[in-house]
Amino acid sequence: MLSTPFYDPTKSYQENYDDGPYGNFHGSIAYRQPGKPKNTFFDLPVYLPFGIPAGPLINGRFVKAALDQGFDLPVYKTVRTAAYPCHPFPNVLAVHPNGELTLEKAQGSLVADTDYTEPLSITNSFGVPSFNPDVWQPDLAEAVAYARPGQIVIGSFQGTKKPGGNVDDYIADFVAAARLVKETGVKVMEVNLSCPNEGTADLLCFDTNRVLSIVDAIKNAIGDTPLILKLAYFANQDHLRSYVRQVGKIADGFAAINTIATRIIDQSGGQALPGEGRTRSGVCGTAIKWAGLEMVSRLAALRAECNLSYTIIGVGGVMKPAEYQEYREAGADAVMSATGAMWNPALAQEIKATV
Repeated sequence: MLSTPFYDPTKSYQENYDDGPYGNFHGSIAYRQPGKPKNTFFDLPVYLPFGIPAGPLINGRFVKAALDQGFDLPVYKTVRTAAYPCHPFPNVLAVHPNGELTLEKAQGSLVADTDYTEPLSITNSFGVPSFNPDVWQPDLAEAVAYARPGQIVIGSFQGTKKPGGNVDDYIADFVAAARLVKETGVKVMEVNLSCPNEGTADLLCFDTNRVLSIVDAIKNAIGDTPLILKLAYFANQDHLRSYVRQVGKIADGFAAINTIATRIIDQSGGQALPGEGRTRSGVCGTAIKWAGLEMVSRLAALRAECNLSYTIIGVGGVMKPAEYQEYREAGADAVMSATGAMWNPALAQEIKATV
């Protein structure tokens, strides 16, 4: 049975930011961790390598609530070097793909509505909003300090293309964002590569040469702080192999996947998400579990094949404890849930009761 989501899809992003989180995330008694941490994440002690990926934890209150509920690897929503607006409301809608959202199905369209029922899949369309660093830096630093032993707050960031800027400016903005995030005291960082770029691919993570330049520059700036790369689903295995052989020597970890994009329509066949550039939107939840599991398995096999040592974080469709185990058995060193956690704040505790 689904609980009240901690991010309320009936409210705007700003309303959620100002008044959330909601449901059982709000004012709950902190979950008490039994014993001492028995797992590690980048050699750091952690009770359970399970958390919430970048997205729904939109400020420090949300992150603190996640920590209180036993999510030991929460990711603070992706930030930028300057304020960036959110897409217009609505930002979260339910979709019903009738089973898995395969790549073939994603070539078509899905009807979106507000019927948030199981099996739950949603589309989310925010546009990676951010406040200025003078807002998010102290907020993130406070959340990092709030984490208890055995918990790690991860800082997510990305670069922003500026009008009239060139590739060097774009890379420099990634580096500037990385430095700002590191100043908050985070022990692990994640760079969002699942965003459009001006290179040869629709998503930055598919542009191997551009990613190499960006990741190399970031690592030179942040030193030994572990850096995770957030990836989309790679359809072509040769592309993924080439990517891992090159990027896997620099990156400390890969998180996969983000979402699978498709055309989102309303009951009348019109555009469900208002505004320019929102005819297509990413889908997450139950419908994309197949893709997340497959990417984890492929990344694990390539890690062995290429004799590399990167960490793998599996994301996509984790709604129940058994699905956490599926990801671990597929080769994930850590697992995260966005949609499942949003509608079930007890998910981390339920997993801990089974392991």
